[in-house]
Amino acid sequence: MPQNNTTTLVKKDSWTSFLKLVRWQNLMIIVFTQYMVKIFLISPQQPWLTTLQELPLLIIGSSTVIVAAAGYIINDYYDIKIDRVNKPKRIVIGRLIKRRVALGAHFTLNFIGIGLGVWLSLKVGVINFIAGFLLWLYSNQLKRLPLVGNAAIAVLTAMVVIVMAVYYEQQQLSLFTFATFAFFITIIREIIKDMEDVRGDATFGCKTLPIVWGMRRTKNVIYVFLGILTAILLSTLFVYRHLFILYLVIFVLPSLFFLFTRLRRADTKKEYRYLSHFCKFIMLIGVLSMVLVF
Repeated sequence: MPQNNTTTLVKKDSWTSFLKLVRWQNLMIIVFTQYMVKIFLISPQQPWLTTLQELPLLIIGSSTVIVAAAGYIINDYYDIKIDRVNKPKRIVIGRLIKRRVALGAHFTLNFIGIGLGVWLSLKVGVINFIAGFLLWLYSNQLKRLPLVGNAAIAVLTAMVVIVMAVYYEQQQLSLFTFATFAFFITIIREIIKDMEDVRGDATFGCKTLPIVWGMRRTKNVIYVFLGILTAILLSTLFVYRHLFILYLVIFVLPSLFFLFTRLRRADTKKEYRYLSHFCKFIMLIGVLSMVLVF
């Protein structure tokens, strides 16, 4: 009996470690976003229960999440040394999960995610393949390059919505507008995260924007992105006049202004961490704006 209890505890700890490794909370956000897009933007007249039971939506959500999980694994695989400086308490690979097991899980999940996409639609399969390759390339090379790595993650975030627009071919302007919003909020957040982690990144030779250009010039880059995003949202609203875009502008623009004012004063790791979390809040506001269209 004691041996059985020990085995159960080991298995439970392994699953807990794996869920921590793949950032299960972020994966749930991906699924939540895709279902919100389908329910409130693509098929608002369709009953919720019918939408929730759709096989294509289930496959798109599952394949996207599986490829994203593989990406989180390979990112941590390459980042063990850096994370020992920046986030020592959050290390999983090499401490709770063996490196070879993590690498095997990465390849297996990518194969399953891409395969599911191809089974549903060649277009979805191609998008999943591009996402999987870009996640590996980011972890292996791009994340150590100034701005390029940030842009790669932003593109991957936008692809969560783009895959919906490509497969369903409905409300594409609204979906691509939201994808653009997601791109800019993500690239801003990724740059702020680099500002937060500048010490550990500098130790291991990463060429992030704050290291190459300094904090002050990096803030100027963020201000430019905030300005571009504001201009895109306002111009899209003026041309398209869609209710979702109106709500997006009404609720997001004040948050962008608050982010701008807080970023101007920020100069500590704690403040940059707060702003990074606030970017997540802005993304949530954007997603919840869809509900008002219903």
